[in-house]
Amino acid sequence: MTTRPAIAVTGLGMVTSIGTGREEFWNALLAGKCGFGPVRSFNTSGYSVHLGAEILDFDPRTHVARLNPSMIGRSSQLAIAAARLALADASMDLGTIDRSRAGVCVGTTSGEPHFIERFDDRYVQGEMARAGDGFIRGYPCHVVPGHVAAELEFAGETMMIPTACAAGNYAIAHASDVLRAGRADIMLAGGADCFSRITYTGFARLGAIAPELCQPFDRNRKGMVPGEGAAFLLLERKDEAMARGARIYCEIAGYGLSCDAHHMTAAHPRGEGASRAMAMALKQSGMAAEDVDYISAHGTGTPTNDRLETIAVKKTFGDLAYKVPISSVKSMLGHTMGAASAIEAAVCALAITHQQIPPTMNLHEQDPECDLDFVPNQARKCNVKVAMNNAYAFGGNNSSLVFTASAA
Repeated sequence: MTTRPAIAVTGLGMVTSIGTGREEFWNALLAGKCGFGPVRSFNTSGYSVHLGAEILDFDPRTHVARLNPSMIGRSSQLAIAAARLALADASMDLGTIDRSRAGVCVGTTSGEPHFIERFDDRYVQGEMARAGDGFIRGYPCHVVPGHVAAELEFAGETMMIPTACAAGNYAIAHASDVLRAGRADIMLAGGADCFSRITYTGFARLGAIAPELCQPFDRNRKGMVPGEGAAFLLLERKDEAMARGARIYCEIAGYGLSCDAHHMTAAHPRGEGASRAMAMALKQSGMAAEDVDYISAHGTGTPTNDRLETIAVKKTFGDLAYKVPISSVKSMLGHTMGAASAIEAAVCALAITHQQIPPTMNLHEQDPECDLDFVPNQARKCNVKVAMNNAYAFGGNNSSLVFTASAA
């Protein structure tokens, strides 16, 4: 029987509303820092809600060196920044690698929506009648990993997986398969989405945006807070990472992907698909439910999601569900769409590394239907050897990743 190559996480890079880079981000999480504020990137006077989690101090010129920042979209800018931060965090000397065997896999919800927003504005005003080549070059979502690859001169497999809010997990899962199959030596895997008027409008019309706070699993929760961000994990085969003396945060032990096949926006009422993804991830990783020390929840703060996620965890873990700590970092940095599960994957890696679990903030009166241990309002020291990262998306897309501490 052939042994599956172990896949190590050796670098973490992220750009979020509560911090940029591993150290700033992790310290902000443990402190319960909030990244919410009034939306600044567009006028929300026509909406009933005005809250967002924007990155206010991001300068792409700090990170984008080879490409022209003004010629690429904001999601690409955020992705390049996160990719460079991950490479720096991994102490990866690009001069020593075969770039034809270095790849990029990204997940997203909207790709580069600002291009179509600007086109729509001009079209409505009668300023232009055709999209033009700039629109065609900038808008399609596959340009995001293409821009990361071009910036870094990575000539290996480049992939975009647009499975919405579960997409970061999908990208990491695919990248781990690429490495295990021997098709690449290193992979940058993660997600990116910029703050979008299109996305904001959609969730506002669904009544899914919270007016003041994101309160996952709280009885009085009123919705999610749209955000933006990007995160990348640098993945390598463990034996090669050890040979170069890399710091290893953790290993990717397995994943599970499923579709509810139920409804385009509503999750399965019994959590069937979400539970199936968790069970598949445990089986592939060779773990049992009792081995899991922490679950990073999808935890959007919407009434339906939190209730059904609780049902799905109970369905998978049985009575053990009451013993495993679970938290939602969306309570602090908002819902970053396709970047969310990539950022939360980095949270799992850091929880294993530092033996600490970030809190679910703003959880003051727990919903009786959400009766698990959601680590309310304060970070917790915990022996985390195995962490599970869950993400669920429109279209019924479900994804779960299992991370484990790396054995010597």
